Amino acid sequence: MSVLLALDQGTTSSRALVFDAAGHQLALAREEFPQIFPQPGWVEHDPNTILSSQVTVAQAALAEAGVSARDVAAIGITNQRETCLLWERASGRPCGNALVWQDRRTAALCAEMRADGAEELVAARSGLVVDPYFSASKLRWLLDQDATLRARAGRGELAFGTIDSWLVWHLSDGREHLTDATNASRTGLYDIHRGDWDEELLALWQVPREVLPRVVDTAGVCATTSALGAEIPIAGIAGDQQAALFGQACFQPGMAKCTYGTGCFLLLVTGTQAPRSRHRMLTTIASRIAGETHYALEGSVFMGGATVQWLRDGLGIITTAAEVEALAASVPDSDGVVLVPAFTGLGAPHWDADARALLIGMTRGTTRAHIARAALDGIACQVADLASAMSADAGLAPGELRVDGGASNDDLLMQIQADLLDLPLVRPRESECTAFGAAMLAGLGVGLYGDRESAAAAWQAEHHFTPAIDAAQRAAHLERWRRAVALTGGWARSA
Repeated sequence: MSVLLALDQGTTSSRALVFDAAGHQLALAREEFPQIFPQPGWVEHDPNTILSSQVTVAQAALAEAGVSARDVAAIGITNQRETCLLWERASGRPCGNALVWQDRRTAALCAEMRADGAEELVAARSGLVVDPYFSASKLRWLLDQDATLRARAGRGELAFGTIDSWLVWHLSDGREHLTDATNASRTGLYDIHRGDWDEELLALWQVPREVLPRVVDTAGVCATTSALGAEIPIAGIAGDQQAALFGQACFQPGMAKCTYGTGCFLLLVTGTQAPRSRHRMLTTIASRIAGETHYALEGSVFMGGATVQWLRDGLGIITTAAEVEALAASVPDSDGVVLVPAFTGLGAPHWDADARALLIGMTRGTTRAHIARAALDGIACQVADLASAMSADAGLAPGELRVDGGASNDDLLMQIQADLLDLPLVRPRESECTAFGAAMLAGLGVGLYGDRESAAAAWQAEHHFTPAIDAAQRAAHLERWRRAVALTGGWARSA
């Protein structure tokens, strides 16, 4: 048997999945790891825990599938993208915790950079905006906090990377310091048009080139590992959202997918063209295969499934995330209650790091069911904001939206989303699109598939959701939402 192993390193857990060559899932193993919150707005991960948990679940998935490392044709890696860290080249030890994509500690720095006019250069070269979300400000912060680290970085003693780089470094026993083009495009340091680290962006963020990884194609053998008991090629790397885009077989301009995970991420394929957004969407690399770069417009929602986690862990109105659908469905609507889940600021198209969450519209008749319904509405409304801005940017109207991620299994949320977008939603049979995409990229990288279409041939639709409300209802719902969003703006700054 020849199988493909996907390492799916996410924000709250490390997972590994085994697929056969036809794309059928054979096994899944998962291990959660702690979230570290040193101060309000700060979010960190222990890099060693990420590494050990990822190796552990890889071994467990192979055992569950009844295969050995010798049966693995290739490994594909997909990862939480903007989370980053520094480590020592000589020892492989991290210089501290990884700073998570949700971390907002660099909000003041980014505001200062925007005030100084940095956004035009950043947008033109990297396709991004100046925001704490991206890796550049995090790396600048790490180097600014310790003068010895900055000096060592300049001497080439330290390595910087997103989580894919950290995993590849250790899986290859320190032989390879690399990242792929999709992850590089999320740093704010990479020229997505020329396909190289940009000297002006490095100067802007005061980053020495010596710490950066080399950039490789999204599919193709880039390293090997013996960590699982036999030498296996690592032949596919992609940031989680780009891996899901590939796994959803979204290859043609105008095709779109949204992943509902910790956050929500909507990507619209634009092909070999990299359009400049006029509505503060991101232009990002969708893939680089055989040297050819394809692009997408992206919008990011910071609090998607994490909003449901807050209902569970923060409010305690549910005991498991799966309960939210039944609770929300027990009422016909939110009865005017609106939840804007800006717990870590607002992402696109607002990019307000100082926005904070708002729960408004409650009366004495408000119940936990109405709050649960408002939470699902809040997730869907954020995605609707993205879709509206993205369509205006691209001049492309997708005929459908392909959905995946854990929260896409919530039928009520998906129906609300179809209603607010006025667009059919398609949920695939293989819900693990991120890991599936990573595995298919790895298969493509070692020649198991002749092209990307044959790699994704296993994609099949499982369920369709069609809009069921009229234009007036839709407009009223979104207008109420936008009134609430306007009240959250700059809250932390004004306080």
